[in-house]
Amino acid sequence: MAGHGHGDHGGGDKRIALLISVLALFLAVAETGAKSAQTDAISSNVEAANLWAFFQARSIRQTTVRTAAEAAELEKPNTTDPAARAAIERQQQGWRESAHRWESEPQTGEGRRELMARAKAAEHRRDHSMAAYHHYEYGSAAFQVAIVLASSSIVTGVPLLALGGVAVGVVGVALTGIGFLFPEAVHF
Repeated sequence: MAGHGHGDHGGGDKRIALLISVLALFLAVAETGAKSAQTDAISSNVEAANLWAFFQARSIRQTTVRTAAEAAELEKPNTTDPAARAAIERQQQGWRESAHRWESEPQTGEGRRELMARAKAAEHRRDHSMAAYHHYEYGSAAFQVAIVLASSSIVTGVPLLALGGVAVGVVGVALTGIGFLFPEAVHF
């Protein structure tokens, strides 16, 4: 009979070892998701910064040519030569067309409106990825705590620690699932 009780204890250890293995698997999944989300967030942040810089450059160029066109308008009354006056007007027209084109260029996606929309989309992807990253990281922490609790139950022989490991592991699964499916639904 004593041998039978010892066999049950070994079976409990095997179940806890299996629990630890499953928790470690979930930990690996959560860590992989966290790294991927972090990489996506960094890439999207760089993309947004580049697009905003391009937007600012377009704005500066647009302001510069508009200012040049306005300054040329002030020079026209002082210009008596018809050919020179016509050249000023052609140059002004070119500047105004460039400024107008730089406001919106749907065919290239490089007008200010399109750049702004693209930058905002990159910022949204960054924010989405960062939200997922945080959930994955919290899930990873929960799995690590769950592994410690389950491991401690083997060392101490206290089965409640294993149950605590299961409970914290379920929290880890929930957090990882939120990170994968609905990262922006819950904010910490």
